[in-house]
Amino acid sequence: MSSTWPHDPVAVLGAGPVGQSTALLLARWGVPSVVLDQRPRRDRIGSKAICQQRDVLDIWEAVGAGRRIADEGVTWTTARTFHRDAELFAIELAEPGSPAFPPFVNISQSRTEQILDERIAQEALVDVRWGHDVVDVAQDDAEVVLRCRTPSGPVEVRAPYLVVCAGARSDELRALLGVSFDGGSFDDRFLICDIRADLPGWATERRFYFDPEWNPGRQVLIHPCPDSTFRIDWQVPVGYDLDAEVASGALDARIRKIIGEREYEIVWKSVYRFQCRVVDRMRCGRILIAGDAAHLVSPFGARGLNSGVADAENAAWKIAYVGHGWAPDELLETYHHERHAAAVENVAVTTATMDFLVPHDDAQARRRAEVLAAAATDPESRARVDSGRLAEPFWYVDSPLTTPTARRPFLGRPPRGQAPPAGPGVLLPDAPVAAPGGGRSRARALARDGFLLLTTVGVDAGAVRDATAALPGPVRVLDLAASGDREGTLGAALGARPGEVWVVRPDAHVAAVLTDPTTEEITAALRRAAAHPATREESHDGALQASG
Repeated sequence: MSSTWPHDPVAVLGAGPVGQSTALLLARWGVPSVVLDQRPRRDRIGSKAICQQRDVLDIWEAVGAGRRIADEGVTWTTARTFHRDAELFAIELAEPGSPAFPPFVNISQSRTEQILDERIAQEALVDVRWGHDVVDVAQDDAEVVLRCRTPSGPVEVRAPYLVVCAGARSDELRALLGVSFDGGSFDDRFLICDIRADLPGWATERRFYFDPEWNPGRQVLIHPCPDSTFRIDWQVPVGYDLDAEVASGALDARIRKIIGEREYEIVWKSVYRFQCRVVDRMRCGRILIAGDAAHLVSPFGARGLNSGVADAENAAWKIAYVGHGWAPDELLETYHHERHAAAVENVAVTTATMDFLVPHDDAQARRRAEVLAAAATDPESRARVDSGRLAEPFWYVDSPLTTPTARRPFLGRPPRGQAPPAGPGVLLPDAPVAAPGGGRSRARALARDGFLLLTTVGVDAGAVRDATAALPGPVRVLDLAASGDREGTLGAALGARPGEVWVVRPDAHVAAVLTDPTTEEITAALRRAAAHPATREESHDGALQASG
């Protein structure tokens, strides 16, 4: 990675996990950053976002934190759904390739933030400044100017780019940027309790209950966490009073209906309501908006923090490529195109879940009751039960950076728990591969060092070599036919065929799959994946690739 950054540090607004991830990912590209947070210090209250998805752990591993987070967390691979006391189905999550991490790991957000803080403390390119409340943001063709209120007086910060990761309560910032935040709130409340207790057999499963006898007419979600801690979410009615329930002893009775007469300790409790909203623009000139500042969804499916970290990676590599001069400014516009589409998808998925969990009228309630009753014996009805489609990467099949091919079409959203077949726009399956200079690495680790070309038997090595020289920035080649994929795991997960070149982006998404390509076709796919304008010849070659 180049460490010669020709600009001032990039500004990152917000020191939550999305802001932390952005700063650390920028540092991987040799990009310094200054992280501003209005709080005086880190708060460590409650579990908050607990479900860290496999592909997000991969992103964190790229900055030296993924393995530690995974090892400290609780691994689960099964999601069970119940109606009353009967199990309707259990989903075993798919594992294409040979991934480095399990499908999900549960660990409190506060512990994740602490681990990321420790990595930041070791990173000279990241400067975290607490107590900086941004009161004004302005930009021109050259820079962004942030005016901050601090305990010692006003401070001005100038940066070539700004990534806003300031969380859900960013109304004033969104107003300064002139973006809308359309959507709505759900009336029902949800009670969270983190309890520490011994619950044998529950330590590796996520459990979702429709209409259990201990919360009739509503839902309960139970997640295992480290240190014999369990996160329990109850759907509760509008007007629910937590303080009154504690004082009356009803909260203890509520918990004991689930765990029985075991001893337990309440670690944290809170009541919240959900919103589903998304900004109309995630890029405003030199400013990118990420995480909860850009989109809010219900937590059923764990799509909040996980999608925010995907925002961070998308923003980081694109800022690095544009700032280093490896790609044109148009690459930044694709941040909005790709991540806004991902946010809209997440809102649609989670809104459908909430509509099933909280019917709007009697007719919807009756339909839901009929589906749940039928699901006990009917597989088709089980497929209609929506307890939350679990977090998954967004597929950039319609991105302007993706070269489509008729030979590997995207077949649409796969069944829940499954991954789509590998192809353009889809995240690269992971597997052990040869490292440059000897030793072993992993496919996604190599991809995140720049663009990666995967070649199969029969590919013209000279055409590949000439194409790599045509793209600024780091480009690597991994020959799957030689020792690069010694076990054949990656090739099998890809369904790779002779004569193919797979173009993989720096965020490990496949940008193109080329069959018997020439130097010009490989170059065109690489240039498109970095938002370089196409020549007339490249446009013609791209049209042939899409049709063939």
